[in-house]
Amino acid sequence: QVQLVESGGGLVQAGGSLRLSCAASETFFSINLMGWYRQAPGKQRELVADITSGGSTNYADSVKGRFTISRDNAKNTVYLQMNSLKPEDTAVYYCNLNGKRRAYLSLYDYWGQGTQVTVSS
Repeated sequence: QVQLVESGGGLVQAGGSLRLSCAASETFFSINLMGWYRQAPGKQRELVADITSGGSTNYADSVKGRFTISRDNAKNTVYLQMNSLKPEDTAVYYCNLNGKRRAYLSLYDYWGQGTQVTVSS
């Protein structure tokens, strides 16, 4: 059973920073996208940022210029550096990995358990 182990969430004041990490528990034949989603109470889960194996990045408009996504392909790990945090960034953040565990398997989406980020005003 593949696990995505997240860390780095917590409580921070507005204007502060946090860094989230997510590591896959096993090696993959190939990883397409790795990314972060978030879900605030009463809202749908939304994409925050994702990154391809080649390093191309995509960000939600609401976080552009404040958040930076990066990955370490050798460690199957993705990071999210969050700066200038705002109360509206408060949510549960979920790691996502789209990849193939083995060559003969199809692409599949794997999810972390979620980590709470709370930004106080």
